[in-house]
Amino acid sequence: MKPATIAKAVAALGLISAVSAYAQSYGNCVITGQKGSIPIKPFIPGQLTVQTVLPAPGWYNGDTTATIKDGFEYCMAANIAYRAGLDKLVIQNVSRDALMTGRTKDFDLALAVVSITPERKKVVNFSVPYFKSNIGVLVKSGSKVTEENIRSKRIGVRQATAGYTYATTFLKPTEPLKVFADTTEVFTALAAGQVDVAMSDTSYLLGQAAKSNGMMKVVAQYSSPQEYGAVFPAGSANEAAINKAIEEMKADGTLASLEQKQLGEKWGTSPAAIPFWKP
Repeated sequence: MKPATIAKAVAALGLISAVSAYAQSYGNCVITGQKGSIPIKPFIPGQLTVQTVLPAPGWYNGDTTATIKDGFEYCMAANIAYRAGLDKLVIQNVSRDALMTGRTKDFDLALAVVSITPERKKVVNFSVPYFKSNIGVLVKSGSKVTEENIRSKRIGVRQATAGYTYATTFLKPTEPLKVFADTTEVFTALAAGQVDVAMSDTSYLLGQAAKSNGMMKVVAQYSSPQEYGAVFPAGSANEAAINKAIEEMKADGTLASLEQKQLGEKWGTSPAAIPFWKP
């Protein structure tokens, strides 16, 4: 073979390698496990299509699907894609209400900080749990909310959430709950002084506190049995394989590592460091 021909062949191989490296790109995520160990039948061949609800700091670091390079759930999805032998990961931003009423389509799974509840299980199919979250107490920095006086404060919650259920069932405040249609509305009300406390998942509140530039702080949490699960599309043939991947990532320390790096380091503290109050 002539030198020029060899050079072209080497260049072509380099291009192929570059294309392959680009194609199998999972942002800034650390990938573990064995590629192709859990073969699935993706909705679109060659890619894992994952739905979520943005913004979700810590879980997906970026406000648009094009800017996300890491985050707990993003990197969890990347590891599932790798173990499924898929070189491409595509994130779709959807409405939470549409997702939780089974109205979203054309995806493989959703990772969207969704608590598994008996009511939701009647509507959508969940994976095995992958994260445990308690109920946090978010206040404006300098607030005088304490374990002793929280019941007399104006508490904001999102309707039909674990925070709402916990407040009404266990905390039972003396002031009427302020119920909002969306969690972002709860945060806006807290910033505006319309409520004294925002109650939701500790992990979710830590993300909000981290991006508030010191204006808000998670001062406590209440113990809760709630756990997060992936949501599968109706009739998915991949539930067993993806559940296997999640169990393996729990067993081999992948999810624990993601919690520390993607949540603890990004937020400046881990959920485990937040003190517990009693209702």
